Amino acid sequence: MNVGIVGGGIGGLTLALLLSQRGIAVTIYEKAGKLGGRLAFRRLEDGCRIDEGPTIVLLPEMLLSVLEEGGLDRSEVPLLECSPMYRIYYGDGTVLNKWRNTGRQLEELQSFAPGSERGFLKYMSDMNRAFSIGERQILNRRLLRKRHLLHSDTLRMLAAVKAYKSARSLAADYFTNDKLVDAFSLQTLYIGGSPSATPSLYSFVSYAEHAFGVWYMPGGYATLVEKLERILRSRGVRIKLNSEVNRLEIGEGRCSGVKLSDGSVVPHDQVIFNGDFPHLSRLLPGGAKPSKRAAFVPSSGCLLLYATAAKRWTRLAGHQFFLPATPLSDHWRLIFEQRKVPANPSFYVFSPTALEPEAAPEGHSVLYFLVPVPTGSTMDWQKEKQAIVDYVLSETERRAAPGLTASIRHLVVKTPEDAEAEGLFGGGSFGIAPTWLQSGPFRPQQKPYPIEGLHALGASVHPGGGVPIVMHGAKLLCDQLMKERSRWNA
Repeated sequence: MNVGIVGGGIGGLTLALLLSQRGIAVTIYEKAGKLGGRLAFRRLEDGCRIDEGPTIVLLPEMLLSVLEEGGLDRSEVPLLECSPMYRIYYGDGTVLNKWRNTGRQLEELQSFAPGSERGFLKYMSDMNRAFSIGERQILNRRLLRKRHLLHSDTLRMLAAVKAYKSARSLAADYFTNDKLVDAFSLQTLYIGGSPSATPSLYSFVSYAEHAFGVWYMPGGYATLVEKLERILRSRGVRIKLNSEVNRLEIGEGRCSGVKLSDGSVVPHDQVIFNGDFPHLSRLLPGGAKPSKRAAFVPSSGCLLLYATAAKRWTRLAGHQFFLPATPLSDHWRLIFEQRKVPANPSFYVFSPTALEPEAAPEGHSVLYFLVPVPTGSTMDWQKEKQAIVDYVLSETERRAAPGLTASIRHLVVKTPEDAEAEGLFGGGSFGIAPTWLQSGPFRPQQKPYPIEGLHALGASVHPGGGVPIVMHGAKLLCDQLMKERSRWNA
């Protein structure tokens, strides 16, 4: 079996790792000059670099077990647990630390909102039962048919998480304090969805933080790409950089290879599209586009700031969220429904030097700021971005990092417009949005079309977004490809 993978993101790299471990010939086609997709470094002045995309490592056992199955020893992928997991700065000046340790979290809650401890314990108990079912019935299965939703265990799980509710309204069933409701639902932003509109099914992200912890990969998350590239090249995996696939070769109901932008055609027994799924249809011949959907909804976008600063701050944890004084429900409505940026946007700050002092020269910092913003053409980013940048820097300085603005030595700003130019669907930072009609069996599947030899992989494809989940999806696809190979050889 000879496999061609279109796109060198983390899904494609993981699939190549798993297949090459089994002796399968693999070629990766990447249109950019480097591998990794969203999982990449932003290089700054003074020799500094910082993760450009994902920064928070969740579900560590899932990530490590997939790599181990692919032949990468766990000792080569060290992880550092974040404690606290992160810090939440509220608009009224209060601060909440989130802890994996149950005892410490209960102490924090008792001090922050006395009486909320009982709600937290019930939340974790209910989510634990639901998660075990969801992992078995949804996460670990290829949902090729919508009838999979009708399995009795799946229906019990959906009832347990009150799937008809949003993540934020589910959190409100356990916490009466609005700040805690926000603290236990803002995690949908990790996958580009509004807490007020994303199905409660995605509350598993909040649960997973407390159940399995938030982790940091020393050197940066994107070092994982460097490790994978090294081992893939050592195994003879063909990695074609600056090689854009502009068409899939399809005939008689089968995909037989790829056509590159230079006109060359390369045959493959199996072709895997690893990218934002809505772009796949562009590669299909005009008469062979059997998509059942007229359009997909992109996830939220991000305004991203990458900075170096000649100072460090003890109040900054590795990860923190800065929330406004105004109700977050109004905040999300502006971004996701009215497609406007609030005057006082919420934002996230990543400070790796708080976790790994060597991430920047002594006495200096590298910082990453992420502001959830609308996608689409409603914003004039050249006109609007400076006000957002000024607000984010001044608020971070006021609440947690005195002297920040004056200490900045280098600053790079990236908008959804830039993301779309790089090929991200609709400028969204997380693939397609986690809406009900784009989740579970309603999400694009790994065999999206009735075309033999064609499969899909990535954040926009089941089982979903987030680095470990995409890697797990690669494992599911690898298992399926090996089954198909066994049938051919029988």
